[in-house]
Amino acid sequence: MKSEPWTIKSVLRWTQTYFKEKFVESPRLSAEILLAYTLGLERIDLYVQFDRPLEKQELAEFKARLIRRSQHEPVAYITQSKSFWKHNFFVSPHVLIPRPETELLLETAIEKIQYRKNSLRIIEMGVGSGAVIISLAKEFPIHTYVGTDYSFPAIQIAQQNAKQILDHTPLIQFVVSDWFESLTTHAPFDLIISNPPYIASDILGSLQPEISRFEPLIALDGGENGCQHIQALLQKAPAYLNSEGILLLEIGFDQRVAVEKYVAKSDFFEQVKILKDYAGQDRIACISGAKK
Repeated sequence: MKSEPWTIKSVLRWTQTYFKEKFVESPRLSAEILLAYTLGLERIDLYVQFDRPLEKQELAEFKARLIRRSQHEPVAYITQSKSFWKHNFFVSPHVLIPRPETELLLETAIEKIQYRKNSLRIIEMGVGSGAVIISLAKEFPIHTYVGTDYSFPAIQIAQQNAKQILDHTPLIQFVVSDWFESLTTHAPFDLIISNPPYIASDILGSLQPEISRFEPLIALDGGENGCQHIQALLQKAPAYLNSEGILLLEIGFDQRVAVEKYVAKSDFFEQVKILKDYAGQDRIACISGAKK
């Protein structure tokens, strides 16, 4: 039994070792984030206060979170927060945790609309936490935004994040919908954005436990080859896109050829450009051009 007080330094050291034994990904980072969250500090403050002893209640709260993380529950679900682009978003197991690679989807959307002075109609299909469309609305409040998701709890979380982050609400109309099915608007959109489920069903169980055991499978499962929802979006989007509109999709690193084949068969889309993420993997499909 440890006789001297538990300090920030000793807690971090012990927790890092414990997480390594439990095969927790990024053990030091996980320990720092959870301890900073427990103490109401920024991570940098932990090092400024290395010798600070923890109170009994603080230790108890940290232990509870430590146990959750040792069972591979994602840090973002424990802290109920994930940083994306310029903001922190509330997250829960009802929504996917926003990924850094999805920022490329947002960056591509920004590139497509940043010099447009007229008001555009923009929709995101499958908003999850709302990280993409809320970030876009924050950057360009002059446009009209719609966000859909099959999950009602996800829509509630997106609405909560929009209320917290956006200066004027509602800038975004949120709709519970299975892709386009429940949309009541008939006006075409200038930009359709989506990060659809694109992981093949048969490999879901082999994903790291942080994903397979805790994140919503409905937001991950892309069917037999991972392209079920991508293909559906490509088939249905033309009815909701204006003639010069753009469809932006996040795709799996191995789905480029399949997406290019779907576009080639389309009676509406003319071209597809595949962008690589910062790891050099195919990640974003930019699909445009109405065929004459």
